[in-house]
Amino acid sequence: MNRRNYQIELEKILADIKNNNEKINKGQSIRKETAEKETAEKETAEKKATEKYTTEEQATEEQARTEVQPPTLLLHSCCAPCSSYVMEYLCQFFKITVFYYNPNISSSVEYQKRLQEEKRLIDAYNKERKGYFISIIDGEYEPGRFLEQVKGLEHCKEGGERCFKCFELRLWETAKLAKENSFDYFATTLTISPLKNAQKINEIGEKIAQTEGVCWLPSDFKKKNGYKRSIELSKEYDLYRQNYCGCSFSKEESLHKEQK
Repeated sequence: MNRRNYQIELEKILADIKNNNEKINKGQSIRKETAEKETAEKETAEKKATEKYTTEEQATEEQARTEVQPPTLLLHSCCAPCSSYVMEYLCQFFKITVFYYNPNISSSVEYQKRLQEEKRLIDAYNKERKGYFISIIDGEYEPGRFLEQVKGLEHCKEGGERCFKCFELRLWETAKLAKENSFDYFATTLTISPLKNAQKINEIGEKIAQTEGVCWLPSDFKKKNGYKRSIELSKEYDLYRQNYCGCSFSKEESLHKEQK
């Protein structure tokens, strides 16, 4: 290739390189502008979303402040059947936490069976949204404490002094927990039973409330067809219903009655 042709070819290559560079620069410029535009649009969208979220969050907080919050209730429960009507009724007015504490139950198998039924019923109520959400706390299983509490009263008839001591043990533990966790009230499902002395239970509960400094919610849940409703709910939810309160003494008495 002579010098002239070489020069012409070189100029063409340089011209192509220049054109390519211009195209590249133009493309980069376009991409840069596009990226900047997309970034700006994204930032604007994020800003609007943040403003919207903040506004909604503030509105929710404001609504929560202005809404009347339900009082909290620590509800001692002896079993699912007895708590069925009590929870159905009270969850419309209280934010309930069930406290399953029943050291009087002589058998650990029986204790767990009743506890699982309680949890199953609570889950069902929460799914159906019968009222405010219901929680549950598992108490310690302490049959030894019950036996110590009723020592010397083993031969008392069902419904007598031994039962009163048992109520006292369970309500003391409920009141202490209510105080520790700043519940507004504490109560028990025990008064729904026709076999339980509601007046005595309320007397014990009020005495403990004054000592512990937490409010007792007096009750006689068997009244106004409360017990009848608990029977209906037990059938509706196919709840396990025991034929004795839980202690070995009441079980023995129940078996004795059946044999007669």
